[in-house]
Amino acid sequence: MAEQDSRQDAESPAGEHNDTWVFRGYHLEPGHFTSAMVHLYRGELARSNTWRTRLDATTNWAVVTVGAALTFAFGSSNNPHFVLLLVLVLLITFLYIEARRYQYYVLWAYRVHLMETDFFAAMLAPPFRPSPDWASFLKESLVHPTFPIARWQAMGRRFQRNYVWLLALLLLSWGLKLAVHPTLAADLITVLERAAVGFVSGTYIVATVGIVYGGLILLALVSSFSLASPEGLPKAVKWLEERIQVMTGPLLRRPRRQAQIATIITDRGQQVAIRILGELGRGVTALKGTGMYTGEPKDVLLCAVTEVQVPHLESIVYEVDSNAFIVVGATESVRGSDFRPFEAPS
Repeated sequence: MAEQDSRQDAESPAGEHNDTWVFRGYHLEPGHFTSAMVHLYRGELARSNTWRTRLDATTNWAVVTVGAALTFAFGSSNNPHFVLLLVLVLLITFLYIEARRYQYYVLWAYRVHLMETDFFAAMLAPPFRPSPDWASFLKESLVHPTFPIARWQAMGRRFQRNYVWLLALLLLSWGLKLAVHPTLAADLITVLERAAVGFVSGTYIVATVGIVYGGLILLALVSSFSLASPEGLPKAVKWLEERIQVMTGPLLRRPRRQAQIATIITDRGQQVAIRILGELGRGVTALKGTGMYTGEPKDVLLCAVTEVQVPHLESIVYEVDSNAFIVVGATESVRGSDFRPFEAPS
């Protein structure tokens, strides 16, 4: 949007009223644009608060369920222990529901964060203008809404924040129930025998519970590594992340990569670089190359751009050099300048 404004300023005749946006004869002035952004910000903030409240509601369900189950289980020595196992299933269900709600909350929080840091904060310090592509990021999120965090990552995050304590309390309570009811157990074998449910032996029940808890802990660890440093994951963690994505892929919406690396091979590197710097506001690194077929020297330009800037980049290059060669590829991570990672809120 800032680029559009600068182009309009250059193209508008002297003294002519400058509009930020024109649609069907209606002229949206800069003040109107700012007012529209304020209303958008208020709307996105309201959505963010709504989903934050829904997160708290799901956690409250889990707390009340655990409290009621513990009261029933320890209310009498004759009350069965498998009630606590049913609550374990309910807690995992609540965790899944909360992870879905957390995805929506992070989506709205991402838009609010984008407007706060790149639009409103830019008004407070020089050069008093937003970053070159903040509107592109916001437009992409509005037109093609995609969760910034995957469902399994959201489950890992919510497990660490809230459910680890509830599930740990439930596990300890279940073990205590087996150990003291109906009488104090003399050894571990007695505890395993009491863990039986119907015709299923206690050994299988304990093993299943252990696998469930181990899987949740592993999910939390992998999601922590993935969210903290996605570009520098250890090989073992990256392998686990890929396996989780393969298993859960059909059920999840994957975040779209925004950062792209463009490699431009041209005879007019100086002219192309100047236009990219001026119109896209992106840095360009120039290398010297040689065409192996022709033996002629070539300029090789490297430029990190956002996904929505790729068409504009291509139009710039081909306007300057119709014989240029462009290679654009998605990258795992770009850091620096306006490429900043978004940390999902707790």
